[in-house]
Amino acid sequence: MTAHRRMTLKDLASELGVSTATISNAFNRPDQLSPLLRDRILSEAKRLGYNGPDAKARSLRTGRSSIVAVILAESLTYSLNDAVASEFLSGVAEVLDAHGHTLLLLPGRGHASQPPGSANIADGFIVYGLMPNNKLLNELPSQRPLVSVDFDIEGSPTVHIDDQNASYHIAQHALHTRPKRPAVINLRLTKEHCNGRITAEHTMLPNSSTISRARLAGFHAALSECGYDTEQIPLWNIEENVFDVCSPVIADILDAPDGRRPDLLLCMSDRIALTALTLAEQRNIKVPEELRITGFDGIAEGQYRAPRLTTVRQDSTDKGRIAAQMILGLRPKEPQLLSTELLLGETCP
Repeated sequence: MTAHRRMTLKDLASELGVSTATISNAFNRPDQLSPLLRDRILSEAKRLGYNGPDAKARSLRTGRSSIVAVILAESLTYSLNDAVASEFLSGVAEVLDAHGHTLLLLPGRGHASQPPGSANIADGFIVYGLMPNNKLLNELPSQRPLVSVDFDIEGSPTVHIDDQNASYHIAQHALHTRPKRPAVINLRLTKEHCNGRITAEHTMLPNSSTISRARLAGFHAALSECGYDTEQIPLWNIEENVFDVCSPVIADILDAPDGRRPDLLLCMSDRIALTALTLAEQRNIKVPEELRITGFDGIAEGQYRAPRLTTVRQDSTDKGRIAAQMILGLRPKEPQLLSTELLLGETCP
């Protein structure tokens, strides 16, 4: 081999006395080799200046890139900072890492960081959450596998939790004390931009578009069962699941006169519930004596602080694992409905 010629996979296999498949597995399928053998191959490859199989050549030869794209409903910044979304992405990455695939993130909101058409290089797609529009989805190659998570795409397998049933059970628990003024704080429930009180002039998003409708249906079922008129239960909407967006809405709720302020807040996310808890503490509103609060998601923050949050725990990491396994053909591409767990804390004992 001349000094200037780039070392190939075949050259390295010959040098180490192993097959080309073994070299390929060391870079792309680490689960197929013992850690000792893989470490030896990677160490020798580095010493000899071999940087791994040519991804472009492999893609042209096999028609596969070993890239899986996750299309996010939100911006990259939000998705990486949000506890639920980051847990989901961790589950996806865990499976892809174990099977030699690369993760490509495509944001549905904000400025896309990838050039137009970059999704076309992916072998499959995981669509996570409600898309702000269908433009990106309509541009995806129709022959590639696709799994949707937390909302439905016709003809594609889905990964969901039973949102309605979970909301019903947490509301049923919260209503045992017969609150005088229960209220619901929703997450992205209206077609129109609404960061505040929902009125008759607002239009609800359809059931197929948002898990918030299913969660609200669960709350309403429990309220009706306990004799409340759901038409009289006030609803608020939060546009983005972050403290700075939640806080002005919740501040208005908590600053109402004592006789009008809710004594139970059924919140559609832990972030909303934790914001309500923080603002209540700042106003010396006693939780749970004067205000009971429930969340949804089961993020670690809500379980590590005092008072501990009463919430529904969903396993977002496992949700990501299952979606990735479907895309890679490691489990059947059929609808998956995952269980949840009611976590009883001090905010609504």
